[in-house]
Amino acid sequence: MRKGPNVRKELGRGAVALIWFAAGAPVNAAQVTVSDAWFRALPANLPAGGYFTLHNSGTAVQLTAAQSPVCRTLMLHRSTRTGGTESMTMVGSVIVPAGGTIAFSPGGYHLMCSSPKSAMTPGGQVPVTFRFSDGTTTTARFEVRNASGR
Repeated sequence: MRKGPNVRKELGRGAVALIWFAAGAPVNAAQVTVSDAWFRALPANLPAGGYFTLHNSGTAVQLTAAQSPVCRTLMLHRSTRTGGTESMTMVGSVIVPAGGTIAFSPGGYHLMCSSPKSAMTPGGQVPVTFRFSDGTTTTARFEVRNASGR
């Protein structure tokens, strides 16, 4: 066995590498990506609905929050229809299944942007950051469309 100050340096580097490796992402951690992201901008500062699809190539995870500098608040909502009556409720989280996808679309899960700022104009793009139950975040750019979704 080698002795002297170089041994201590080499052991120190190895220990740092081992700690770094052990603290890395767990095997099969949730890996969520966003596609088809867009907002429906409405006139006169009415709330804007956000739609997108989440793809998860890892373990199941929950979407717990979303935020954007363009919205005073950005909430997870779900629209439902029961007996001819439509309702919309805020939800605390949405499960993104392992190896699966979940679509946020008109008539179902969606984002509700209250008090949208002037950047929420058709033809523009706005950033949205998603937060998940495992502590990860991902940011996507949302295309802004008009009231008819174009």
